[in-house]
Amino acid sequence: MRIAGLAASGGMAVLSVLAQSGPASAQADCKALVAPSPFGPDDQTGATNRVTPAVTKAAAAEIQTGVVTPMANNLVDGVPLFGTRFTKTILTAVAVVPGAEYGKNKLSYMEDTYLSQSHVGTHIDGLGHIGIQDCYYNQTPMGKYVTQNYLKRLGLEHIKTFATRGVIIDAVKVFQAAGKLKANAACKTPCLDAGTLITEADLQAGLKMYNVTLREADAVFINTGWGDLFRQWPAQNAAYNKGEPGISESAALWLAAQKVVAVGADTWAVEVIPGEREDVAFPVHKTLLTDNGIHIIENVRTDLISDAAAKSGRATFFLSMTVPKAVGLTGTFVNIEAIQ
Repeated sequence: MRIAGLAASGGMAVLSVLAQSGPASAQADCKALVAPSPFGPDDQTGATNRVTPAVTKAAAAEIQTGVVTPMANNLVDGVPLFGTRFTKTILTAVAVVPGAEYGKNKLSYMEDTYLSQSHVGTHIDGLGHIGIQDCYYNQTPMGKYVTQNYLKRLGLEHIKTFATRGVIIDAVKVFQAAGKLKANAACKTPCLDAGTLITEADLQAGLKMYNVTLREADAVFINTGWGDLFRQWPAQNAAYNKGEPGISESAALWLAAQKVVAVGADTWAVEVIPGEREDVAFPVHKTLLTDNGIHIIENVRTDLISDAAAKSGRATFFLSMTVPKAVGLTGTFVNIEAIQ
């Protein structure tokens, strides 16, 4: 079964493939399936443990001009969504009808109801998002901690901070420089086509372009150009969701070895789709999230910071991204800014 086919038609069935492979009552051997956390057997935080005060202080040195570059797409009904995910906003207008206002000052107000799954738009994957069978980050037997409304372990409330250095790697420029760019005609700007594999050598070439060496606690963002299709919603939703360029399994292992805290891209899964192995579902997610506690950030707007890097010669920035302390959640939409 091809992973692209799962993405196109299976929706959340993909996650059930990851979460279930036997009788519900049979507890898998999590020590055999998932790596232990380097932060101890009780850790629920993951890689953001690495963002120390010293790391944040060093990252603050990236702020030289004060220019802020947005890195999140607008969250609006109609953007591409994976599988059966949904999002819908409903506006409630209160007391705007003449005579229904409040007080002598005739006050009225508006508020919203947001009906949405959490993994939509520019969003972060938490440590409770992906597992192998019922085994999740830090060898957690997740079946013991699932309730109807939220997880009792590995929720987003355990994230510390992302006040760290961000690094943009422009894979489009890497592939152009190497003469191996295979584009997609639907993209209005240069992009890597779906199925294009980004290796650790490509990532290293992108870092070399700007004389950057990754350091512990960095957050890495990859510009593939595929986000061009996201911004053409709804016309290119099907094309965007059908596949994507992305990093290889070995590239994910290399990033994990650099002890980064997050990996993001202008794609819906960060990893290459169709995958390298037809019968393995989302191996990069397993490597980063499940084995290493490294967060994945999807549908990032990377084009603007890539353009800024090309103009300034600087591919590093202070990352401004906060995650709500949403108890027991597996992910949420986020706003991201690069401050240089």
